[in-house]
Amino acid sequence: MLKFLESVPANDPVAKPEQRQIIDRILNENKNLPGGLMVILNELQNQIGFVSPSMQQYVAYRMRIPVSTVHGVVSFYSFFTTTPRGRHTIKFCMGTACYVGGVPQLIEKAKQILGVDPGQTTPDGNITVELCRCVGACSQAPVVVVDEEIHGRVRPNKFPQILRTVQDKEKQISEQAA
Repeated sequence: MLKFLESVPANDPVAKPEQRQIIDRILNENKNLPGGLMVILNELQNQIGFVSPSMQQYVAYRMRIPVSTVHGVVSFYSFFTTTPRGRHTIKFCMGTACYVGGVPQLIEKAKQILGVDPGQTTPDGNITVELCRCVGACSQAPVVVVDEEIHGRVRPNKFPQILRTVQDKEKQISEQAA
């Protein structure tokens, strides 16, 4: 285990003492539960924000299970991510109604404005762009989900306006912090 910890990148949660405490607490509270691995990974995703490869290796070591088992769960379920997400997420619904309704054009508009592809985060760490399956708002297609808020009947010329609301929220947060 010592050799593994020496190779963990300095910016990984396993290498940061305050985040390692969170990881250890989650492991200690849940490792003996039936289905504990899923509970642990869910809690790590919720509290740390992602489940890095080093975290997967650490969880496997602490639970005395193969890393492939941990990785198999993380890679199977789409709600797990192995890299940090932005402070905000913009999800494009890829359900049939949204796809036919014009979501590919919205994705192209987002790529032009933000300079990132789906699955990536803007360089400032502010916005992660994602694709998702049907969100169940087919009558409002095409749909864009910003954080947890659904925006329906979005057209490419309306997308910059939606993006401004995200940027304004971030601006308010930074002003309150100052």
